[in-house]
Amino acid sequence: MAYTTIDDPSQYFQTKIWTGDGNDDRNLTNDGNSDLQPDFLWDKRRSTTGSHKLIDSNRGVTKPLSTNNTNAEGSESNAVQAFQTDGFQVGNDSNINGNGVTYVAWQWKANGGTTASNSNGSITSTVQANTTAGFSIVTFTGNTTAGATVGHGLGVAPDYVQVRRFDRSGDAWRGFWSPLGNEKYLELNATDAQQDSTTGAWNDTSPTSSVFSLGSAAGINGGSMIAYCFASIPGYSKIGSYFGNGNADGPFVYTGFKPAWLMIKVFNGNTGGWDMYDNKRGSYNGQISMLQANASASEATSDGVDFLSNGFKIRHTSGNQNGNGNSHVYLAFAEHPFVSSKGVPVTAR
Repeated sequence: MAYTTIDDPSQYFQTKIWTGDGNDDRNLTNDGNSDLQPDFLWDKRRSTTGSHKLIDSNRGVTKPLSTNNTNAEGSESNAVQAFQTDGFQVGNDSNINGNGVTYVAWQWKANGGTTASNSNGSITSTVQANTTAGFSIVTFTGNTTAGATVGHGLGVAPDYVQVRRFDRSGDAWRGFWSPLGNEKYLELNATDAQQDSTTGAWNDTSPTSSVFSLGSAAGINGGSMIAYCFASIPGYSKIGSYFGNGNADGPFVYTGFKPAWLMIKVFNGNTGGWDMYDNKRGSYNGQISMLQANASASEATSDGVDFLSNGFKIRHTSGNQNGNGNSHVYLAFAEHPFVSSKGVPVTAR
């Protein structure tokens, strides 16, 4: 049994929920065991329709991107205004702090806003890496050259690389997922099944411990680019796949930790949204409060997913998550590991 290297996941990932009050310069403090100053923040209105907003400390907190559309990078001076020592400050923009509206923000820590130039690839990148947590934020300028490589700074091969061109509209959120192999990609903004590009999104080459590879398409290797890179860390995070059985007693998926956050997508020839759950919006099993990364819709009540001490279990027959014979990818982050760094089962403490 692999022991974790991260006994307190709240050092590197936390979820924050709140109800807007319409006041400017509002400080929102996290609730975890550890302080967390985010470097990547993904927020969404829950009770009303509204776009997902993704910001990071490489590009700046006033420059959101949305996973439910392909718009270019925006500018919002009165939404998220600053990343703070243990949370973030918001203005009175209705997208983030409308009076009486409920919201959620998922936050990841990279390197405290400190970036470094990375010349490991044929394209020089600007990287902010957290090697302990297996997460890096990478910005670079694409060159439309097939086989171009970009340094990611993780020191291990990432299992999930989410790439987006942000200086123009119309380009999809293309993602490399290790369970799909290096000839396929998924679009975070769409319900489509796995796709194969004629220009080879990843140049049919898997990431290494130092770089990821790109094809020649301008939407994935041209202009101003952002990549969010994730590697699985025992006891803290997991990128993987599972098969559905079409049964209400659905599959159990071992992660090595109790999930705090989970995103699931069906990919093998079937369409379906990117279903997202967390342990703050749903405080008991099964988790039924669902948002979808590809949709601006308000929070919905879905069929349940159980967050267990060492993984998650599907409790329904929905094709999005448990169609018979369907394949699904998932990304999960921990509330706490199943076994501590000292080899002690956490549930026994």
